[in-house]
Amino acid sequence: MSEYRKARKRLEVSVGESVRIMRELQEMSQNELARATGIPQSTISAIENDRVRLGVDRAKVLARALRCHPAVLVFPGWDVEQESAA
Repeated sequence: MSEYRKARKRLEVSVGESVRIMRELQEMSQNELARATGIPQSTISAIENDRVRLGVDRAKVLARALRCHPAVLVFPGWDVEQESAA
């Protein structure tokens, strides 16, 4: 029996897209997220459109409001299997 690796469909997701996806999963508007975090709505929009870097401090604040780990936002395309094989 030959060894094989199961195929997985992967999507490339940017940091900004991960923030937007998590926000939408929480059914929050940008304005609601801005109120919950103290980050201006215009900055949230810029982050979601990859015009402004997220940064560690903002990632922590956003993750708390979005009820997820900051790594979900900062490393959206990280593949545990691929990294452990390296």
